[in-house]
Amino acid sequence: MKKLTVAALIIGAFVFYSFLHAQASGAVLNPKTLADAASPAVTPTTTSAPPATGTASTAAASDPPTATTAAQPTDTPTPQPTPTTPAGSAFKDGSFTGNVANAQWGYVQVKAVISGGKITTVQWVQYPNDRSRSIYINSIADPELTSEAVQTQSAQVDLITGATDSSYAFIQSLTTALAQAKA
Repeated sequence: MKKLTVAALIIGAFVFYSFLHAQASGAVLNPKTLADAASPAVTPTTTSAPPATGTASTAAASDPPTATTAAQPTDTPTPQPTPTTPAGSAFKDGSFTGNVANAQWGYVQVKAVISGGKITTVQWVQYPNDRSRSIYINSIADPELTSEAVQTQSAQVDLITGATDSSYAFIQSLTTALAQAKA
């Protein structure tokens, strides 16, 4: 019993240490990636419709569908992903500066550069940079947020763990910049 208790304490200490080490190292975790990794994969299934007439025998109804039997759609519609921006050129070309947003430790303001109707880059006009901790956090978060905004072609980006306030302020400022750029 003592060995089991000691083993449980060692494992618990290791888990606690790992958690503290990840927090202290300033690890940037993407909440969307973590949620995707934690959710189980869903395998789509098809169902065949019951016979069209009520005269089918019970043996025929219990037989599995053959290759010649077509799958019938179900009554519930399948949700389709909705694009965040319409097809074609969604934005006017140019540079559009968003409003200043408060990020608790300073202010954030970004400028969206649009070319060919698409976001080509997002430039940081101002961001919290008066403390060494803010400089460190923004050196990690700013490129991540900028890259994701260009990739998604919208202000709908994932929050950066450890830079939550800056992430929200980035989203607010970029949203106002893209509102000005709407075609």
